[in-house]
Amino acid sequence: MNGSSAQITPPLDLVGEPLGIHGLELVELYDIEPWAVDHLNPRGLVFCFMWRKDAHKPSDFDDPAAERVWFANQLSDEACGTLAIINIALNCLDIEIGEELSVFKQETESMSPVMKGLAISNSPFIRKAHRSLARPPDLRGALNTIATSTLDGEKKKKKPPTTKRTPARASTSKPASSKGKAKKEEPDTEEAYHFIGYVPAYGKVWELDGLKSGPLEVGELSDDEPGVKKNWMDVVRPALRLKMQKYGGTEGGNNIRFSLLALVDGLYEQASDTLEMLKRDRKRLQGRMKPDWESLVDSNLLEQAKFAFDSPVAASAPGRTFAPDFGSRRMARDLEILEMPERALVPAWEQCVRDAVKAKVAVEDEVAKATRANTEHVKRTHDYEPFFREFVTCLQDEGLLEPLLDVNNDEKTKTKRVKLNGKG
Repeated sequence: MNGSSAQITPPLDLVGEPLGIHGLELVELYDIEPWAVDHLNPRGLVFCFMWRKDAHKPSDFDDPAAERVWFANQLSDEACGTLAIINIALNCLDIEIGEELSVFKQETESMSPVMKGLAISNSPFIRKAHRSLARPPDLRGALNTIATSTLDGEKKKKKPPTTKRTPARASTSKPASSKGKAKKEEPDTEEAYHFIGYVPAYGKVWELDGLKSGPLEVGELSDDEPGVKKNWMDVVRPALRLKMQKYGGTEGGNNIRFSLLALVDGLYEQASDTLEMLKRDRKRLQGRMKPDWESLVDSNLLEQAKFAFDSPVAASAPGRTFAPDFGSRRMARDLEILEMPERALVPAWEQCVRDAVKAKVAVEDEVAKATRANTEHVKRTHDYEPFFREFVTCLQDEGLLEPLLDVNNDEKTKTKRVKLNGKG
């Protein structure tokens, strides 16, 4: 897939698509207040923070409702982001997760969290999706680490055990103890970041942390008033604030390195469905208007209508839709247009064109965003090492490498170069 927008079929979600999750995307949030989050209607949240050991009582996980939640433990290093997405997606019952992930969910439904985590680690499909975002140097580094660890383990097995003399052990016991104590007092400077998920499921909001023994209840989704359901973000927002406060994100804290991602319905699908609805509105309205309707509408809008319903991935004719309820909404709108009085048809057509211009811009923005994401993904995951290796080899063969590296040059040449640079 190249960078041409004409050949890209949005949405190009680099996280969900490899897993077979369609119609969703991850967007970064910069605030947790209602004005920044609620309009997105997130399906789940992925929270990244600098990890420290978090103790919980066993009773915190003794919730019968948690048995219905699909949850897997993290058994592979550096896979917590993928695990958080899977834990969220497999608890959203009304999204399209693809055939392979659906089969995987069915096969692991009755497994324990540890066995589910092991199934994720051993799944070629999930492993391939996880590695699709990795850089080639990272993959080579991981393979090198595995090889080194394996060799070190074999050396330890082959090394004969050594016997220590009792006097030596007694004489060195005190220094060893003091050394161990000093080592414990040294702060651990290694930074480890961790991803966890938050998702509403089965009447409650859950924290899904792969390093914990099970789903942790955040709060219940109860009705404040008859017929009014509490927004799940109102439940999870206090929990996020506490998490940020605990890990140094409040006033006076020195760590604000958090990242919050929301799993939302695809913005391209929403914009495309809006434009498709307006295409059908125009056709229905023009079918009810008089034969000379073009002389009754605004001439500027008539000119805009020639291109307002086109998009980079579809012509002005009705095309593909995504929302499951698009058909029912279309029938309701057709009935509304059918019952519309004749005098309201022209203003409705003009408003339809104005809305189509906005919808087209939204679709173009999403296509451009997909193109940029694809370009950055290709640049990030392309393996540049063969090119640089061949380039350096050619320089060596032509005798140009040593001069570039300033190797085997005499002192006069170096002095002359320094003077030419104005430093002598």
